[in-house]
Amino acid sequence: MNNSKIRNSFIFLFLFCILVFLSASCSKKEVKPVSEDSKIAQEAFRLAEVLKDAYIRNDRSTIEKNSAKDGYREIIEARKNFDSAELTFTPRWVEIEGSTVNLHVAWNGTWIVKGQRTEDRGLAVFVMEGNPLKVVKVLRENPFKQPE
Repeated sequence: MNNSKIRNSFIFLFLFCILVFLSASCSKKEVKPVSEDSKIAQEAFRLAEVLKDAYIRNDRSTIEKNSAKDGYREIIEARKNFDSAELTFTPRWVEIEGSTVNLHVAWNGTWIVKGQRTEDRGLAVFVMEGNPLKVVKVLRENPFKQPE
């Protein structure tokens, strides 16, 4: 019986030490400030999502509000008619050079036109400028030109 008490005490002491160690290691969280580049990249991601949702809903006013004059014209002129669409954007890379932000986005899309389903995918580069950011142009495979 004495061995049992010693073993239980040892187990209790061991678990107590682990608990103290874990609580001490978890209590010292260092909060790092968010960098300016990180904030700009997050804003670029949000803008791409806003434009994608506005494109799907054919919400020209939201597209216009979030685009520079040339960017708006490029998106609207590229847009083809569709009955419904689904687009997913996956940000791949962000380049920030001065006041210009290039957001590289891999996209997958499905469009339905007169009952016919079209699927496509590609890589687009959204060129953004200003504060707040606005799309100036879309390079490479523009997801807003679909379906073709």
